Amino acid sequence: MARETWPQKKARLGGGVIKKKTRDEWCEIMEGSDVCFAPVIGGCRLTTSQGSRMRRDIAPWMRRPNGDPAHRLTTMAKTIRVVSWNVNGLRACARKGFLEWLAKSRAQIVGLQEVRASSEDLEPRLRRPVRWHTAFSAAEKKGYSGVGLFSRRAPTWVRTSLGESRFDREGRLQIALFGRLVVVNCYFPKGSGRLRDNSRVPYKLAFYRALFEHIDGLRRAGYRVLVMGDFNTAHREIDLANPKANTRNSGFLPQEREELDRWLRAGWVDTFRHLEASPDHYTWWAQRFNARERNVGWRIDYVLASRAATRYLRKAFIWPHVSGSDHCPIGVDVDAAIVD
Repeated sequence: MARETWPQKKARLGGGVIKKKTRDEWCEIMEGSDVCFAPVIGGCRLTTSQGSRMRRDIAPWMRRPNGDPAHRLTTMAKTIRVVSWNVNGLRACARKGFLEWLAKSRAQIVGLQEVRASSEDLEPRLRRPVRWHTAFSAAEKKGYSGVGLFSRRAPTWVRTSLGESRFDREGRLQIALFGRLVVVNCYFPKGSGRLRDNSRVPYKLAFYRALFEHIDGLRRAGYRVLVMGDFNTAHREIDLANPKANTRNSGFLPQEREELDRWLRAGWVDTFRHLEASPDHYTWWAQRFNARERNVGWRIDYVLASRAATRYLRKAFIWPHVSGSDHCPIGVDVDAAIVD
């Protein structure tokens, strides 16, 4: 009689059956790991028993040609997905399926803007979803502004201050360190003002300049820096549906566009335009006149990359099919080595 193996004995004593995992199940394990950036087995730190079981389960399909979906596991393990989304109120977005979207996004880092709530205002499953690390920075004014960061791996630190109370009190900024990667999650101010008279444009531009100076030291120190969020500015005519009708409106004023030009001249890279030159790609639509259905929008959400980070860029995307807010998610896939 053949000798009983330990897995067989374990299954027998436990009354259960040890089943092989499919490649999709292994993908979920790798995506869900809190230490998924560690390059140990296929880019993910697994236990010894997990590693041996994974090698057993994936052996039949790991040798297939590169075009086969079987290589999805190794492809994912080599990249990190970073996503930004202005949710226009996180609690409202949660009622429209935010957590379900988060689970399916395949993201390792997600930055949210316009959270409009403090962490204490959020229900536990939203404040700290299973297998996610979270941090929030709220405005002093209730129900206004606010940013949030969700990550599979705990950041070394998260900072939220520009050193000026007029900016800090509005809860617009998070700067997080993951190894050698710095992720800046930012909700830039609007310039229109309450009366839509462009009265907040000076404040908006001052915020831009303060952040530029604040993170420039990190960029010069060699960190790989990604600045993502709602910039509240369409950079060029290709970035909004009706440029001529908006030349006097905040969001497309010459001085606002020039500020973005200044960032790019200094070496920052618009990751989406770096890879995609075609028109009709927008990230925000007015909630009237069926603007979204007609794709009459603005591209005002960006991921800017420092030169050191750009060489790790693999993909940049906009997800207009994702609803739940008047903005849609955007993001990048970067080589996992960006954190090393």
